[in-house]
Amino acid sequence: MNAPQSWYNESRVHQPGSTILNSWRADRQAARSAVPQAATPVSEITRGTAMFDVLTGGFGPGSTGVPVNEQTAMCVSAVYACVALIGGAIGALPLNLFKRTADGRDSYSSDLWWLFNEQPWSNWTAGSAWSFAAQSIGLRGDGFWRIHRVTPYTNQIQGFEPCHPGRMAIVRQQGRNYYRYIQDDGTEVVIDQDDMLHFPGVGFDGVRSMSPLRAALRPQAGIALAADEFAAAFFRNGARPDFALKTSGNVTKEQADLLRATWGEKHSGVHNAHLPAVLTGGLEVQQLTMNAEDAQLLTTRKFQVEDIARIYGVPPHMIGYTEKTTSWGSGVENMSIGFVRYTLVRYLTGMRQEINRKIWPRNNQVFCEFNLDALLQGDATAQAGYFSKALGGPGTQGWMTINEVRHLKNLKPLPDGDRLVQAGAAGAPAQTPAPEESTEPLKGKNDAPDAETTDQ
Repeated sequence: MNAPQSWYNESRVHQPGSTILNSWRADRQAARSAVPQAATPVSEITRGTAMFDVLTGGFGPGSTGVPVNEQTAMCVSAVYACVALIGGAIGALPLNLFKRTADGRDSYSSDLWWLFNEQPWSNWTAGSAWSFAAQSIGLRGDGFWRIHRVTPYTNQIQGFEPCHPGRMAIVRQQGRNYYRYIQDDGTEVVIDQDDMLHFPGVGFDGVRSMSPLRAALRPQAGIALAADEFAAAFFRNGARPDFALKTSGNVTKEQADLLRATWGEKHSGVHNAHLPAVLTGGLEVQQLTMNAEDAQLLTTRKFQVEDIARIYGVPPHMIGYTEKTTSWGSGVENMSIGFVRYTLVRYLTGMRQEINRKIWPRNNQVFCEFNLDALLQGDATAQAGYFSKALGGPGTQGWMTINEVRHLKNLKPLPDGDRLVQAGAAGAPAQTPAPEESTEPLKGKNDAPDAETTDQ
């Protein structure tokens, strides 16, 4: 965890470890005592988008007059699809733990693997927790996981609790962030920055990120919602535009009212929408408004899909919009790979860096990394070509063993599959055994800071 700035000074460098740890605990306790109390009005300490919709009920109407908040924005199919796609992709990625060694890195055995990949908190699966963090970033700008430790003064972690960003307020004092969170039972708790995983989004200023609902989605989602309402009203009326009944003669006010009431009774509603009209006395029907195609209703709705996909950095074909592209081919495959490289990595980089600096502070040995191989791999033909080159052959240097390839494909290892194929001097392949690795797993020493910092 990050200690207060006052904890580090030159006079403590050569002190015994127990003395340094006691000083750090005393400084942290002092910092905790300076945290703003719950009596402080939330409006005085809140920056960015914190708790606005909790206190007021939403972000208010946009330019279309339609209120845009998290609930209404998710009613737009394009927003829902983008958020679900990004969250689902991140939730499906494994988070691997490693420890740097003299010749590279090795897998790192720790109880934290279960928290990151299976169950971070009692009522959360890892997939749903990662998806919720991505959804929070995509709608509110920031995702939050509260770190629950065994005691307040150790780095030993018992779980991560996902927190709703709409119930979070942040105050910054003396260079540190303090998180005021409204819990499920309505009580408020103040959490130090060392005990909160804060996953930032676009425009992070050290406290909060920009809210996509405010910065970009408000007008686009508002237009999409207004178009949906118009379309619903249009088809609720039997997809029949407004019209007038015209006659060459004159009618009295009483006759016009009677004609209007009679027409409404006979031809309004769902069951009467398509009944044929019987006109007498020289009456004619004249259309007054444009039809759906002339009003460009469908064009407007299609454009909103493209615009919302652009905001989230999602290729339109990945949310079902395939009008301007095909569902097959190398172009679509390259766009899908670009989605991983340029959209998902933007989320994953902030998550990975936040975990590394909060879970293993100032430790350049242990780190975590998301495995993107499952999302970046091509089709069966492309994979076969890639693995053929990786295994090596006549005149070709191999950089993977058979068992390494089988491990990626979830297959059992072969007894003689750990040999690396190397190109011989005369072009003939020569097989040499790969360097032997220790079968003893690297233990995480229960991930306590007292133990971890001794590795530095």
